[in-house]
This record gives sequence, structure tokens and C-alpha cells, in this order.
Amino acid sequence: MKIRNNNPEAKMGILEHLGELRSRLIRCLVAIAVCSIIGWIFFHQILEFLLDPYCDTLGQRCTLRVDEPLEGLNTRFMVALYTGIGLSIPVLLWQAWQFVSPGLHKHEKRHGASFVLSGVLLFVVGCGLAFWTLPRALDFLIDIGGEDLVTEFRARAYISFIIKMMLAFGIGFEFPLFLILLLKLEILDYRTLRKQWRYAIVGIVILVAVITPSGDPISLLALAVPMYLFYEAAVFYGWMRARKVAKSSKELIS
Repeated sequence: MKIRNNNPEAKMGILEHLGELRSRLIRCLVAIAVCSIIGWIFFHQILEFLLDPYCDTLGQRCTLRVDEPLEGLNTRFMVALYTGIGLSIPVLLWQAWQFVSPGLHKHEKRHGASFVLSGVLLFVVGCGLAFWTLPRALDFLIDIGGEDLVTEFRARAYISFIIKMMLAFGIGFEFPLFLILLLKLEILDYRTLRKQWRYAIVGIVILVAVITPSGDPISLLALAVPMYLFYEAAVFYGWMRARKVAKSSKELIS
């Protein structure tokens, strides 16, 4: 993390940074563990919710196949863990903010609550968009195999696919916050982002293709297009921030 010279409170050694990072990570893991208990308790309700896209695709009530004695237990553990990650997003974002905030200007440190709230809203919207695209993605994936293949998903494979899709979209929607933080820390400059927009498009498409497990064009476009719009929004934010800093400097000189 870059530390500015004009922020004496932010001067920390490497060991202090590592210790701070360790404590933040431990708090994140504790939050995930606690929230995972909720996922374990409400497993059946969550499973019914996750089955909706599959049932909508088939147009009838659907079930999942279990082939191994431990698959039911492993599936429940997986649902609990991913639910814990999703529910602990506010804590994860807050810990991330607390870690990077010493490198920000004094007036920027007050934006912690808005950072966390924006991150949570973006994550929820991303997960919602993923859930909306899932029936269409499943239609594509089922139809592309042809009529000779009988559709009967294994429990663990299907649940892993659905949850990873939702997490991929949720995390992808955190993209603007990541860019804005880098701009605030002056690790990135908006001029650089503006010049590299072509590479950004290619990079975003490749990243989305990697993090989305479906690989279908519907999901790729549904995530890649918003991420590029977020990229342009971050460029605009950087431009506005640079103008504000320049205006403040002129006022101090005059």
C-alpha cells in the first residue's frame, strides 16, 4: 500500500503493515465462520431458492442427483461457506477500508460508511443480475448439448455452479470501488485509465470469461458490459477529483 509523505499518521513499517493485515484477515475469517453458521441452519431454504433457475428452465419441479454418501454433507458445507462469504461482505469491505484508510487524505477517511454501503449495494445488485441471467444461461448450456443428452444435474456440481456465478457477478460489481480506491491512493491516474480503454475492454472480457463458470455469451455480456461502464465511471470520478484538487491548490496559492 502506498503511503503519502503528507500524512504522517500513515507512516508504518513493513512489519506493522503485515501485522495490521494479519489482524484484518483474522477478523474477516471470523466473520465468514459466524455467517456460515447461518448458511448451515437455513440450508434447505437456500437450496430451494437456488433451485428456482433450474426449475424455471425445465418448466417443472426439479430435483438434484446425489451419487456419493458424503455428497449431501459436502453440499451443505459448501452452501454454508459460500453463504458465509456473501453475508460477511459488509465486514470484509469495512476491514478493507480500515486497512487502506491510513493512506488517504484526512477528508477522505470520513467516507468509510459510504464505501461499505456502496459495496454492499453493488454486491447485491451483481448477485441479483447473475440470478436473473441463470435461467437463460442454463437454457443455452442445456440446448447446446442436443436432445440426446438427458439433463440431470448432480447436487454439488449444480450448487457450486450457481453460487460461483452469483459470487463472480457480486465481486465483479465491486470493480468501481477497487478502481476508485487506487485513484484515491494515487496508485492509478485517471489519464492512464482513459488512454488504456482498449486494453481495458480486452482485459475485462478475459477476466469475465475466467471468473464466470458457465462460459456462455449471455453471462459474459451481462457482466462485461457493466464492468466496462464502471471503468468509464471511475475515469470520470478521477477527472472530477483531479479538478477539485487543482481548484483547491489554486485557492491556497491565491
